[in-house]
Amino acid sequence: MRRRTLSSLPDEVVPETQATTNAGPSTQPKQRHRHRRKQAADTKPAVGGESGVKLIDRFDASEFPTRFGAQICGFDSDGYIMAKNDQRLDDCQRYCIVAGKKALEDAALGGDHLSKIDKERAGILVGSGMVGTTVLSDGLVTLMKTGYKKISPFLAPYSMPNMGPASLAIDVGFTGPTYAIAAACATSNYCFYAAANHIREGVADLMIAGGVDAGFNPITFAGLTACNALSKRNDDPQTASRPWNQSRDGFVMGEGAGVLVMESLEHAMKRDAPIIAEYLGGATNSDAYNVTDPRPDSFGVTSCIQSSLLNAGVSAEEVVNYINAHATSTKAGDIAEIRALKNVFKNREGIKINATKSMIGHALGAAGGMEAIATIKAIQTGWLHPTINQFNLDPEVEFDTVANHKQKHEINVAISNSFGFGGHNSVVAFSAFKP
Repeated sequence: MRRRTLSSLPDEVVPETQATTNAGPSTQPKQRHRHRRKQAADTKPAVGGESGVKLIDRFDASEFPTRFGAQICGFDSDGYIMAKNDQRLDDCQRYCIVAGKKALEDAALGGDHLSKIDKERAGILVGSGMVGTTVLSDGLVTLMKTGYKKISPFLAPYSMPNMGPASLAIDVGFTGPTYAIAAACATSNYCFYAAANHIREGVADLMIAGGVDAGFNPITFAGLTACNALSKRNDDPQTASRPWNQSRDGFVMGEGAGVLVMESLEHAMKRDAPIIAEYLGGATNSDAYNVTDPRPDSFGVTSCIQSSLLNAGVSAEEVVNYINAHATSTKAGDIAEIRALKNVFKNREGIKINATKSMIGHALGAAGGMEAIATIKAIQTGWLHPTINQFNLDPEVEFDTVANHKQKHEINVAISNSFGFGGHNSVVAFSAFKP
């Protein structure tokens, strides 16, 4: 099913290519992108159900109650970022630039091929949940040790949330709408929704959209530890991210970037773009309830899912048969989402849900970007990756969670959920592209 808009506007928005940077399993990947210590992510380890979680080696975490996470390994920006600039950047900017350029390459817009498009009608919308924390953390150490005179002049600009998309725009020359959205862990879907609206309103022909985050530093871990958000399963890190299990005890930190190149159908067809899926619609709203906790009645999440389906022009039980869940492995969050899904999908036969975070942890503002890509890969291949670490399912979960083993599944319409601190809710819908 395709989402039609006003005839005077682009009638479809299609993400025709993707790039992700994440801390996936330790096997060498083949496709898309990963970051900061490993190049190009393969979907096979994810579909096979391998964990990317391990003990932290980015900083000394020995005194922290949580000493593990889903770090990116083997990242190499060679060929994408000039060496001099690379030394100055926060990991958020590195991940954003490389992921964006990888996405353009996959969209047949790498290198000289960018001349095919009108750069004044191309923009970048990539947000973060906690941007620039490594630059800030290093700056604070310098300030404490040697004083303000040794602070880098790049600290201020590279700790700003807009600097990832701005740096990418400078490199590729896009002069259309370019900015960042900060909506905590719901950020990526907010960016997809806003980017699609820029295209549908006729403001842009093409947008790079998604999310990025890089928080493997003492400041970020200290903050998340203080609000009791992280799992403390140090004795068995690879099973710590266990969405929907009765024994879940918090999320596992991840990092990376996930972006899509989105453009109008007319623009994509005109340049013979390699279309991989169709963006149908989405929605955003707010719980207006609590800084960290979801509403117990799941009203905001329920409403957001319903609004996204309305915006996409699809019905819940007749069409939607796959849900990539937010599912962070927290006590309150997992069940709040399940209750919302049960409110919307009364007939759950044939609907499958899974949790990407069970393998790659929770990359905050980048999580929705990675999960949108996982959703699109499922649409393309017909395979759903498993939710690993499913040991003792919470009795409130009355869905097929694709537990521990991949499943074959023909997807009609898929939705991807992302929710964040502050009560931010966001849902996007995708389907296979049918000319």
